[in-house]
Amino acid sequence: MAEYSAPLKDMSFVLNNIADLAALSRLEGFEHAEPDVVEAVLEEAGKFAGNVLSPLNKPGDLKGSHVKDGVVTTPPGWKEAYQGFVEGGWNGISAPEKYDGGGLPSAVTMATLEMWNAANLAFALCPLLTQGAIESIMAHGTEEQQDKYLKKLVSGEWAATMNLTESQAGSDVGALRSKAEPASDGSWRISGQKIFITYGDHEMSENIIHLVLARTPGAPAGTRGISLFIVPKYLVNDDGSLGARNDLKCVSLEEKIGIHASPTAVMSYGDDGNCVGYLLGAENKGMACMFTMMNSARLGVGVQGLAIAERAYQKAVEYARDRRQGQAPGMPKGEMTPIVHHADVRRMLMTMRANIEAMRCLIYLNGACLDTAHHASDAAVRETAMGMAELLTPLSKAWSTDLGVEMASLAVQIHGGMGFVEETGVGQYYRDARILPIYEGTNGIQALDLVGRKLGLQGGAPVKQIFADMNGIVKQLAEAGGEMTAMSLQLNLAVAALQEATGWIYSNAPNDPNAAPAGATPYLRMFATTVGGYLLAKSALKAKALMTAGDSDKNFLSAKIVTARFFMAQILPLATALLGPVMEGPETLFAIDEEQLSA
Repeated sequence: MAEYSAPLKDMSFVLNNIADLAALSRLEGFEHAEPDVVEAVLEEAGKFAGNVLSPLNKPGDLKGSHVKDGVVTTPPGWKEAYQGFVEGGWNGISAPEKYDGGGLPSAVTMATLEMWNAANLAFALCPLLTQGAIESIMAHGTEEQQDKYLKKLVSGEWAATMNLTESQAGSDVGALRSKAEPASDGSWRISGQKIFITYGDHEMSENIIHLVLARTPGAPAGTRGISLFIVPKYLVNDDGSLGARNDLKCVSLEEKIGIHASPTAVMSYGDDGNCVGYLLGAENKGMACMFTMMNSARLGVGVQGLAIAERAYQKAVEYARDRRQGQAPGMPKGEMTPIVHHADVRRMLMTMRANIEAMRCLIYLNGACLDTAHHASDAAVRETAMGMAELLTPLSKAWSTDLGVEMASLAVQIHGGMGFVEETGVGQYYRDARILPIYEGTNGIQALDLVGRKLGLQGGAPVKQIFADMNGIVKQLAEAGGEMTAMSLQLNLAVAALQEATGWIYSNAPNDPNAAPAGATPYLRMFATTVGGYLLAKSALKAKALMTAGDSDKNFLSAKIVTARFFMAQILPLATALLGPVMEGPETLFAIDEEQLSA
């Protein structure tokens, strides 16, 4: 089986034409993000992903991580690969240069994250959590905390985790019971147990910085009374050296259906009454601090959906070109046909390809919006960009992770019976992908966030802006003529249906608390699919313009146009069809009582 190969050409196309890398490089702090620099970074990242991480993926799945006497051991090769990751400077390529980071745009980071996760999702989870901790400490930490922790986290010498979930609370973080008691030296003593802690313990880094949610004495009930604490595995001395082992441990590792090499830990804090923590941000403002990390993680998980779909697609194409079965129309008589020539196999492959390209456009654009929001000189531009980034984030997370599962399933289907056999390796992608719609806020929560908060953000300005942008592309397609005009008809129908659905939510949500939640998930799917179609249409227009201008890579550019055509004809109409489910309301959901559900 061939190892992962980064789709560098498409990544560069999306960065340049959807994320607008040229515009990002004009922002303060990104002047060095020139095309040749970014191209070199992506090329080297692709080599590390394909040559180092990808070969460890299947062995890591088979071996898994294990815990004995509170010590976690990752699979063979993991520690050495992580050391190479750190030495290559990959952990902090988007972090500020003042903390020894690479200072590259988040949009570029989306591409490298895609590579790590496509090559080896279980490995890539470790630096994903560290990145979120970096952002939280940068945003909410004191100068002393930033000086003490950030350079080591940026380099990757220290890793980090996010500790939210407790067994009795689940997604209801406000129900957590972990406690923090003040100590005389200004620190806190943390006690409690957390579950589902990704890379809660391991031997790959010198230290692990846990960000832990807990309640302080007298704190208000619910999420209003939660504080966030920095809890190091090893205490850090004033000179930056490591001190004593903190009073925390890994109790056990979860036995999961996928990502076996990623140690998902049950963590216990303060069993001996001396787990030292340090308040991050203000007391009782832990959720605001944690959401800095959570929002980063949600976009990162969206990348994972894209990545697993890309890896599954590469495997499916390889198999479909090699596997011979049956006789396809028009093929030589007496010979078995490679299944890539069968219409239904081609439909599945094109479905994977089109959705992957649409996801890549959405996620890289999401990253570019964050870059503009943080680096533009004009405050109004920053505010507009942040509004768009926040609107796109639940789409990036939920749609991409749902599609990650669906595209991995299609890869299994293309393999036929061999897809259900572990020998081929394609089943691992399906198993690994299944967690993605669940963690970092289930996709139902993403849908509720979209209809409950994001539609009203900034008075609805981001929604109005994206509708205007989409309608602008519809007009450009119509004016371009030929196959572009045909695409404009489907995109126009989808945008019109999405606008109608949005209007219905605006009108009915205030009068019925279940109206918007009942249709939230189909609405998010409808919204994201329509945005995906819009971005592929934008890609097709650019590809046509490049070919007209004499670009020599006509094979790649013509494929971009065909892929967009397929999406418009085969996938986008499904978004239009979701108008009914969105506007149906809650009546049929609750017409049957809960006892009848089991009848």
